[in-house]
Amino acid sequence: MERIPEVEVMDTWEEAREYDAMDFTQVNQEFAELAIELGPETGLILDAGTGTARIPIIIAKQRSRSGVDNASQWQITGIDLSANMLFIGNQNIEEAGLQEQIKLEQVDAKQLPYPDDQFDMIISNSIVHHLSDPLLFFQELQRVLKPQGGIFLRDLTRPCSETELNNLVEQYAGDCNDHQKKLFRDSLQAAYTLDEIINLSESAGLENMRIYQSSDRHWTAERPYRVLK
Repeated sequence: MERIPEVEVMDTWEEAREYDAMDFTQVNQEFAELAIELGPETGLILDAGTGTARIPIIIAKQRSRSGVDNASQWQITGIDLSANMLFIGNQNIEEAGLQEQIKLEQVDAKQLPYPDDQFDMIISNSIVHHLSDPLLFFQELQRVLKPQGGIFLRDLTRPCSETELNNLVEQYAGDCNDHQKKLFRDSLQAAYTLDEIINLSESAGLENMRIYQSSDRHWTAERPYRVLK
C-alpha cells in the first residue's frame, strides 16, 4: 500500500482535544511499562512527540507506586511541535501534580536544541509516521543520546491493503466519532513499514537495536539502557 503523508503537526485545538479524548489507556500503559523496564534507574529522559503528555504521566506515577523516591525519579522532557497539544499536556501534568518531574517544550524532533550525549534514554510513541523525513529524527536521536543510552520507539505500521486498513479502523476505532476515525485512518496510511524502519535505524548508525512487529498495527524499536562498569 502506498504511503500517504500526514501533516507533521496536529496543531488545531479540535485535533488536540480529540486526540487527548481518545482512549489509549491500555496501549499507553503497556508502553510505559516496557519503557521503565528498558530504562535506567535514574536519569534524563526525552519523550519525542509527547502529545498531551499522557505517557510521561503514567511513567512517573508507576515509578512512584513502585517505591522510587523523588530524588531518583526520571526527569522527563517531553517535546512536541503542537502548541495546543502542549497546552493540554501542561494541564494534565498540573492536574497530576508532576511539574517537578515532567517539563514540556515546543521543539522540532528533527532539529533538537540539545547538546550531544545529553539523555540517558529516548522514548517516542507515534511520532515517526508524522515525519516526511524520519531519517533526520533518527540521526538526532543518535546524536543526543548517551552511548549507553536506552531507546524505546513505537509507532503504527502501514497496512498492506485497503481491506486491512478498513479492518483495523473498524476494529480499533469503530466506537469513535467520525473525526477520530479519520485521524486513525490517516495515521495508518502515513505510517512506515517494518523494513523501512529497519533501514532508517541502520542508516542513522543506531547499534544493538531490536526492531520487530509488536502487534497487528505497531512496530517497536528498542535497546535497553546499558549500565557502565
